[in-house]
Amino acid sequence: MQSKEKSTLRKIASKRTESIYLIARGIEVGIASGLICVAYRYVLQIAESGLNSVLGYIKGSSVKTAVWLAVLAVLGVLVSLIVKWEPDAAGSGIPQTSGEIRGYFSLNWWKVIIAKFTGGATSVFAGLSLGREGPSVQLGGMAAKGCAVLTKADKTSQTRMIACGAGAGMSAAFNAPIAGAMFIFEEIHHSLDKSLLCMGIVATIVADFVSKIFFGLNPIFRYEAELLALKHYWILIIMGVLLGVCGAAYNVIMVKAQLLFKKAEKIPNPVKLAFVFVISGVVGLFMPQVLCGGHRMAELLINDRPELKMLLILLFAKFIFGVFSFASGAPGGTLYPLCILGAYIGAVCGEFSIGAFGIDESLRQEFIILGMAGLFASIVRAPLTGIILVFELTGDMQTLLPLAVVSLISYAVANIIGTAPFYAILFEKTVDGADELKLNSKAAEKVLETFVIPIGSQLDGKKISDIDWGKHCLIVSIERNDVPVTPKGDTELKAGDIIVMMISQRHFSQDLNRVYEIINS
Repeated sequence: MQSKEKSTLRKIASKRTESIYLIARGIEVGIASGLICVAYRYVLQIAESGLNSVLGYIKGSSVKTAVWLAVLAVLGVLVSLIVKWEPDAAGSGIPQTSGEIRGYFSLNWWKVIIAKFTGGATSVFAGLSLGREGPSVQLGGMAAKGCAVLTKADKTSQTRMIACGAGAGMSAAFNAPIAGAMFIFEEIHHSLDKSLLCMGIVATIVADFVSKIFFGLNPIFRYEAELLALKHYWILIIMGVLLGVCGAAYNVIMVKAQLLFKKAEKIPNPVKLAFVFVISGVVGLFMPQVLCGGHRMAELLINDRPELKMLLILLFAKFIFGVFSFASGAPGGTLYPLCILGAYIGAVCGEFSIGAFGIDESLRQEFIILGMAGLFASIVRAPLTGIILVFELTGDMQTLLPLAVVSLISYAVANIIGTAPFYAILFEKTVDGADELKLNSKAAEKVLETFVIPIGSQLDGKKISDIDWGKHCLIVSIERNDVPVTPKGDTELKAGDIIVMMISQRHFSQDLNRVYEIINS
């Protein structure tokens, strides 16, 4: 225990070598997470290609179709057994990763990787409307945890590595390193930490480099959109409002669907997933475009110009099937499918604007891009990540202004409506009833967490001794205007101060939440 505390205190004093350490750890995390996520992405491509081959093979044959549906039922049972073996591999994995970082869980990294890999690939082979991006976030985080465990990193470094691994996983999945770094702060860690920023940027860039080695330099979407004239920006306001309403409705419906699925407690989970997989097979017979993450639907938008009626049919079908797939709890994510939904909402807005307001037809793809960013912002409530992600996905830097307008309006509208962010809802459902981690004396190492005191905080002008931080929390350093300040009981805190707090692992999640509430109130 003493050696653990010495390790923590030694890290506080080692500022001269810290940057080298963070960069080295970032490279390590980027390589490990990048390789795992590249392998997952490749396996999912094989699974989707195999599904397309099967659908072509059984077409027109009732006997072959019946056999395929029976195989899907067996695969559904198999996935249910995988999830039973490792429950933390269910769903997208982003809430579980956040829970690990906030001290609610201690995931078994190698079991999660195996279960997520096999369960996710099987679900995609069955055609469920699930993406690779959410699982890649969890896989990246668990690969980073594996590195931390195997190299015997201290708990603070392990927590940072998991957060950076999650961002690196997103970077490798989307080929979007800046969005991956932003995702760490907006969705995973929720606080600004210079050390985390340094490690995170290195990790996401390295993971993106690893991904590009295997999949090439081209962005995932290659849209060549014209810029909308400023006089037409009023359309973007309407579009932002629409996307905000759609995003809020999406979150409510997703939660309701999960509750309905869980209410069927009398039905064994293997039977539920067997039913879901068979339904996926039936959907594939009549509307294969909506299967898997949505690459077919994306290609349809890129290469063709579907009529408005077809756009609406595909949009509705993808939404319903996506809700059905995700509510089942099968391993798989929603980030890419929701981007596809946003793209189709944008396409519908574009077709309507062209017909009703005389907008030039060359702007059709601009609306598609804006729809992706706007829906992402309203559902996830991470507008900066959404803006950066979309222009990294498309490779078009000129669309930043319209992206910002639509994303920020949709974000504001969703907040005004009052629905919680999608992953915040999932996180609360995941940690609901979770017990505080029971740690023995060998696991009593302290964790360092960094916080920034915001403008308007109740802490501004107060002395450290006047605040009830809790007996398990201790401020060990303060940085003010890039100058270190020695923390004492009579030290006054100021807005903008960067404080480093040492928190015991024994009540980490409770203490961390209390500190967040104190600082942000």
